[in-house]
Amino acid sequence: MKKIFCFLAAFVFLTGCSCENGKLLNTPTKKVEMFLANYQTLDADVLKQLDGVIDREDTFNDTQKDKYRDIMKKHYENLTYEIKDEKIDGDTATVTAEIEVTDYSKIMKDAEQYKKDHEEEFYNNEEYDESLFIDYRLEQLKEAKEKVKYTIDFTLTKIEDEWKLDALTQEQENKIHGLYQY
Repeated sequence: MKKIFCFLAAFVFLTGCSCENGKLLNTPTKKVEMFLANYQTLDADVLKQLDGVIDREDTFNDTQKDKYRDIMKKHYENLTYEIKDEKIDGDTATVTAEIEVTDYSKIMKDAEQYKKDHEEEFYNNEEYDESLFIDYRLEQLKEAKEKVKYTIDFTLTKIEDEWKLDALTQEQENKIHGLYQY
């Protein structure tokens, strides 16, 4: 069995996992699958983008940034998806995917309501302390279990015979991050 696996692995490596010189990997569906898999596997580019977002967050202290980074990494690893449809029209394509992610949108909404109802809990020396609320919200995000499904229509453009994923909209990004307000 091990020999068969090694042979198949060598075959896949030598053939590039496809037929006709990589055409199988150069489909709109495969590009979307690779894009979403990069989140699940915590690809270096995904983590670099996450770090960039976190580094620009000026209301978080270093400990809060680390907590948020860990929360989002877990979120990305738990993202699941199913490709529902692919439509190609010349050099443009749309791939419809259904993703399932942790429902952070609900957590954020509930945390804001909790703050309104229990504002005194976030005071330090008789002054509102945003850091206390951030700690509360991060703890709620960390404990989140509820999932939500979203449908995303990814658009792609064929440039020089290579399918490229178009820039994501804010709505698409919010869905991937579990922050879409539905």
